[in-house]
Amino acid sequence: MIVPLILCGGSGTRLWPLSRKLYPKQFHALSGQTSLLQQTVARTEEIPELGPLIVITNEDQKFLVAEQLAEVENLHILIEPEARNTAPAIALSALYSKERFQAEDDEPILLVMPSDHLITDEELFVRVASSAHLLAKEGKLVTFGIEPSSAETGYGYIEQGESFGTGAAFYVQSFIEKPNQEAAQLFVNSGSYFWNSGIFMFSAAVYLDELQGLSPEIYGCCHAALGGASTDGHFIQLEPEAFGKCPNISIDYAVMEKTENAVVIPFRGLWSDIGSWSGLADTMQHNPGSNDSNRNITVGDVYMQGVSNSYIHATNRLVAAVGIKDSIVVETADAVLVADRKSDQKVKELVEHLRQEHRQEAEHHTLVYRPWGSYQSLEQGTNFQVKRLIIKPDASISLQLHHRRSEHWVVVKGEAVVTKGSDVFTLRVNESTYIPVETMHKLENHGDSDLEIIEVQTGDYFGEDDIERFEDQYGRA
Repeated sequence: MIVPLILCGGSGTRLWPLSRKLYPKQFHALSGQTSLLQQTVARTEEIPELGPLIVITNEDQKFLVAEQLAEVENLHILIEPEARNTAPAIALSALYSKERFQAEDDEPILLVMPSDHLITDEELFVRVASSAHLLAKEGKLVTFGIEPSSAETGYGYIEQGESFGTGAAFYVQSFIEKPNQEAAQLFVNSGSYFWNSGIFMFSAAVYLDELQGLSPEIYGCCHAALGGASTDGHFIQLEPEAFGKCPNISIDYAVMEKTENAVVIPFRGLWSDIGSWSGLADTMQHNPGSNDSNRNITVGDVYMQGVSNSYIHATNRLVAAVGIKDSIVVETADAVLVADRKSDQKVKELVEHLRQEHRQEAEHHTLVYRPWGSYQSLEQGTNFQVKRLIIKPDASISLQLHHRRSEHWVVVKGEAVVTKGSDVFTLRVNESTYIPVETMHKLENHGDSDLEIIEVQTGDYFGEDDIERFEDQYGRA
């Protein structure tokens, strides 16, 4: 049985301002109508012998995962208390799959995939995964190697050794970290190197055996963290103290570079880890119909004159560009990025500077998703803020109060069940109420469609940390 394991974390810095810490790139539809996470799940659906789906993520993103994968029937979401890289994440999933899915004659085989990669040839991916499945059943740890199309310095490389079996795969000779330009060109010219995709397939038992021998501390910490885990529906919350002791290390360093059982299987389709805006543009330019005669990629409401080899992304309004080339322009509601294509790797540094200055644009959009729905900041000034709240059917905000702001609620769609102090009452369209500072309150939607509220906040501080919760159906503190 093949158990897809999707690694779904990340801080959302390289594709800023579209990608943010609280809504990173895997949740965006960057190419196509569905998000990268949803595309990752979809490309596994035709794989034979498919089992349950495991997604490992963090506390900030768990409700986004659950919402985007709401149609997946057999979904298991492991919640890491803190980031500890890929080796522990995979170890947890291997332990969990053996505990939950292993039958007497059916050893779980993990297909490990990052959630934020773009692969356009799904039929080829299924064929390669099927071949890797056979190798994994023979006890091999299989890594997917991408046939390089250029001398990229942003990827790790895998050197192939002797062919294995029928020649569809090769023993791994060595792993090479991100090289300089000269070395990368030599690798590509040799024809004996692949880009390291971060996609793997192996038996859960084989991986755990290797981990016990090569990195026993990781095995012990993960075993204890899973042993103390709690379950709530789709969510498996790991024991934080045990997991916090786990080394922060990748699968490459912990296992793949040390094992004698590693093999690489080539994937010769179009692949990108979308590590930059120019990387996304390069990938989209390979798709027929996605670019114009001047090699421009546009998304949204864009008007151009005399523009070439540029990527322009409009999210909320018209973006007009005249006489530019080799450029990246990305517009969102609260920030605009303008960059030379050759310099877009520095976007990560830019975001780090914004975080050091405590700019909220580094963390989240004006539209922020919550387990109960979403809120969007429409306007903010001295001593006031205006928000639009969307509360999903059968959802509610927590019973809470604020110490430094009061709130005015106006219903513009649906019916709201309001708790204000000891009073509980219903508000309909065009009706409103006032929530004084230090007053416990709650909003509920008992209807079968979205409830929409315009909220006017007044006070001297509007941060989300000015929330004291008393009851919360989503388990938030």
